[in-house]
Amino acid sequence: MRVRWLWLALLVVALGLALAVQRGWLELPPRWDPRTPLDVRAPPDWLSGWRLWRLRRDPALCAQVLASSQLDYVSQPDSRLGTDCPLRNVVRVKAGEAALNDSFLATCSLAVSYALFEHHGLQPLAREILGQPVTSVDHFGSFACRRIGGGRRWSRHASANALDVGAFRLADGRSISLSGHWQSAGAEARFLRAVRDAACEHFQGVLGPEYDAAHHDHFHLQVGGFGVCR
Repeated sequence: MRVRWLWLALLVVALGLALAVQRGWLELPPRWDPRTPLDVRAPPDWLSGWRLWRLRRDPALCAQVLASSQLDYVSQPDSRLGTDCPLRNVVRVKAGEAALNDSFLATCSLAVSYALFEHHGLQPLAREILGQPVTSVDHFGSFACRRIGGGRRWSRHASANALDVGAFRLADGRSISLSGHWQSAGAEARFLRAVRDAACEHFQGVLGPEYDAAHHDHFHLQVGGFGVCR
């Protein structure tokens, strides 16, 4: 009984604090205020997941957050009504901190997740494990109007909410690919596994060679959906 009352008291305190913040009765530093928009370049903290969740439901907020990234992108018009795979709140990403083998279409939330992943995961890991930055990311595409495995469920690619990445080119010209290095021994394989783990912090679904044979040569990175990290 005492435990139950303790949890009830903590809930009342939490709701009271939330109301005080919402009404402006309690001032919080911007970093600790859950209403503060996500800053892509700021180090992640315990509120980053909440802020990422918020922007996925608020197109205007997402556009504001994306502007804080280092992505080179261009906003795209929404698709016409009646198309099989309508696109909403989409941008064309032309480059990030690293170049791309080609531009790709992405919802604003996918673009933000990619920017977070590149800035806080990919590039720091490349410098730590391989001693140099990634200068180019090779991907297999994002938008594809198709269903999963020929079934009834639409793929996240059908809404530009997923990107397939196959290789990373380094400053010295080497290419680290999943098809060529995932099963190898040494720093390249360690780098790819660390990159997979880092991606799981910024995307809701990450599939790679350990998931199934269809992903033997790429990482499937998606926002929304099933929450698998393999």
